[in-house]
Amino acid sequence: MISKDFFLALDDLEKEKGISKDVFIKALENALTFACKKHFGEATNVEVKLNPEKSTIRVLSYKNVVETVEDPDKEISLEEAQEIKKTYELGDKVAKEISPKDFSRIAAQTAKQVIMQTLKEIEKSQTYDQFSEKENELLVGVVSRVKDDGTVFVEIGKNQMEGILMPSDQIPGESFKFGDKIKVYVKRVKDGAKGVQVLLSRACIGFVKRLFENEVPEIRAGIVVIKSIAREAGYRTKIAVWSSESDIDAVGACVGSKGVRINAISNNELNGEKIDVIPWSEDSLDFIASALSPAKVFMVQGSEETKEAKVIVPDDKLSLAIGKEGQNARLAARLTGWKIDVKSYSNAVKLGLIEGEKNEEEKSDSADDINDILSQMKEISAEDAGE
Repeated sequence: MISKDFFLALDDLEKEKGISKDVFIKALENALTFACKKHFGEATNVEVKLNPEKSTIRVLSYKNVVETVEDPDKEISLEEAQEIKKTYELGDKVAKEISPKDFSRIAAQTAKQVIMQTLKEIEKSQTYDQFSEKENELLVGVVSRVKDDGTVFVEIGKNQMEGILMPSDQIPGESFKFGDKIKVYVKRVKDGAKGVQVLLSRACIGFVKRLFENEVPEIRAGIVVIKSIAREAGYRTKIAVWSSESDIDAVGACVGSKGVRINAISNNELNGEKIDVIPWSEDSLDFIASALSPAKVFMVQGSEETKEAKVIVPDDKLSLAIGKEGQNARLAARLTGWKIDVKSYSNAVKLGLIEGEKNEEEKSDSADDINDILSQMKEISAEDAGE
């Protein structure tokens, strides 16, 4: 007879760990069956049954009823079986109860180890299932510790699972301390030898996407659609948006009145990161021109086949179009999926990409030609008048 306290403890475990009592009993039965086989011999057919209602444990050894016995540990002849019970027939199983007192101390210890391992696996599986459903989602967590190398551990979920925010997944310039409440993006859930690892991020484009979905009702409602995002965390993000409804200003919806929405994202969550909201267009060349914002574009030449484009900008806008260390052009290329080569107007003229305005000498020659023509016309008119 097992103490009732043992089964009451299972109820407490169910509440504390969220593990079903039935699952635990099954794991315990399997563990004790394993221990019995270790004790009585691997060849023995042993089964352990727990009865929570009666607070009992039964250990049963089974033998199959056969005509000719080849394995005495697992088989019993029909004649011997019918001596136990006359109704036994070939193919039946004969059960014999073994007293749990026969367990050795080693067998009991083995059972304990298997139980703990099974519980560990159950918890691991539950944790993985819980957080794998949260992949690509935005969660609010609390910083539980910060390592010397900058790795931040964040408690997330009802069970306060510790997610990992690596330095490479943090926004440059931000810092955290114990107890900080922060938003994190669940980048990946790994089920490895060390257990379940939940990898978090604040530097990926998914983080920005979810922030906009939370902040902009039109995006949540599907009225405004995010077409693409390019980002260099801590510096600049470009996000292309579009609406199928002609009366909806997709860019305006994301920016908000007096920039209230975009500022809430940039200042409150992205450590002041600059955000360019770009109108998406089916016309690739128009989209490329918009993607180079805040620079104004003079002309875009490109090939849909090669996805390569040459963008010509006014001379005084070249540095703005390219950006510091090429960042603006680089992000525009990622946003559009095109290879973009930015040229100044004067350089494009020299390379023959476009026809430039005539220089002063050419303008002077042209003016002289026009004057000569006008003079000739006047002479002809005078001759006609004399006639």
